Amino acid sequence: MTTAQHTRTAEELKALAEQAGRDLEDASALEILQWAAQTFGRRFCVTSSMEDAVVAHLASRAMPGVDVVFLDTGYHFEETIGTRDAVEAVMDVNVITLTPARTVAEQDAEYGPKLHDRDPDRCCFLRKVEPLEKGLANFDAWATGLRRDESPTRAGTPVVAWDDKRQKVKISPIARWTQDDVDAYVAEHGVLTNPLLMDGYASVGCAPCTRRVLAGEDTRAGRWAGRAKTECGLHG
Repeated sequence: MTTAQHTRTAEELKALAEQAGRDLEDASALEILQWAAQTFGRRFCVTSSMEDAVVAHLASRAMPGVDVVFLDTGYHFEETIGTRDAVEAVMDVNVITLTPARTVAEQDAEYGPKLHDRDPDRCCFLRKVEPLEKGLANFDAWATGLRRDESPTRAGTPVVAWDDKRQKVKISPIARWTQDDVDAYVAEHGVLTNPLLMDGYASVGCAPCTRRVLAGEDTRAGRWAGRAKTECGLHG
């Protein structure tokens, strides 16, 4: 595998992203990740919410020992932490756990308890967006598990794009997949999934802001239910 040896400028990275977005639109998820591994080497990572380990598994096939970044917000379900620990134990990946600058207790002391109920955008910024931006500092490109079929806000997700806010290449290798594609990959490869997916949860986030979905709802309807909020801020 050829790995990147020089530090690319933001302009070079942006040009790479835009070209790859066009060239790889019809490529398989594995081919997209192989391109990422060959192009960025150790300056490429995968981010995972540990809802499932599909993208981490795919990336480990393209780049054994790939860094998998996980945000431990302090509000996760026990099942999510358990999935992270299992992924670290059985897959050929290097799990990097990021934590916010403040513990939950410190945040409660500064902002008052249950900030997630009063100002969920601020809570997400403090516990997800801010630590991720620091955690991605040594990477030029990061892969996500975003899919176009998850919600209307994600329908236009490119397979490779320029993340202007972070000045990095953002790769969504399974953007074109459906839930059936995910399920088939999990079954074929025995990929670890969060046990909550078998308990009525279609999308797994922080415990205070996640509920089971109802019949007919889209997969992200259980996130911040009853609010206009649909994204945590990591993806726009």
